[in-house]
Amino acid sequence: MSRTAITERLEYLLEVYPEAARFIMGYYQSASLAIELKADQTPVTLADQGAEKLLTERIRSRFPDDAVLGEEFGETPGTSGFRWILDPVDGTKSFVSGVPLFGTLIGLQQGTEFVAGVCGFPALDEVVYAQQGGGTWQRIGNQPPRRCHVRGTATLSEATFSFTSPGGWDSNGHWEAFTRMSRLCRLSRGWGDCFGHVAVATGRVDVMIDPALNLWDAAALIPIVTEAGGEFIDWQGRVTAEGGNGISVIPALRSEVLRTLHDHSQSVEAKQGID
Repeated sequence: MSRTAITERLEYLLEVYPEAARFIMGYYQSASLAIELKADQTPVTLADQGAEKLLTERIRSRFPDDAVLGEEFGETPGTSGFRWILDPVDGTKSFVSGVPLFGTLIGLQQGTEFVAGVCGFPALDEVVYAQQGGGTWQRIGNQPPRRCHVRGTATLSEATFSFTSPGGWDSNGHWEAFTRMSRLCRLSRGWGDCFGHVAVATGRVDVMIDPALNLWDAAALIPIVTEAGGEFIDWQGRVTAEGGNGISVIPALRSEVLRTLHDHSQSVEAKQGID
């Protein structure tokens, strides 16, 4: 498939995203919003489910041969070589708490590559998008899009570190790594979920780390962070959406961040060996 096919799909993503955003905002801060718990004890709402159905229907009506994978309803197979990967409300806990840092993630995969991504923040009226080879762009409200670049911070001692939840680090056995990162960085803030990763791409944060991440959380972030000059990697330094965790980081800090996490892993292994 040509680059034109990718561009066509990205342009369509940007057309259908506002409809999904309006749907989601219809439930935002609603006193009657019903919240269910999934098997993994994470919350899900009618906003998540309805937005995924809406996006899947729109995509399949325009590109019927494309596959679609959604967090809530699984995969609809396709034959074109393209797969759309949807997380309709990333940061549902923020959403149900009335905190506006939740987002809608739409990633586009061609073969094994993640070639385009859109991350919209319905409550902020902001959308950030990227295409392989086309840069990362941010649009706020009706303002013209602006091209995004990561910051030029040189060391962790000057860096802003973002995370989703300290409890997530603790439950995954990485509490020491969290405290180490917090000590080493100039500023640590819980600007979590997709907002933290996109904040790296838009030059607001230097490193965002998730100890647990799913495919639908990461697919859109790879092109968004990469095209802004950053790196999206797992804790082993691999560019992948399926590593089970994720780091968005500016290139100058990559080695220092991985070394910090690796040192922690070694200490955990040493303790386990002693036990």
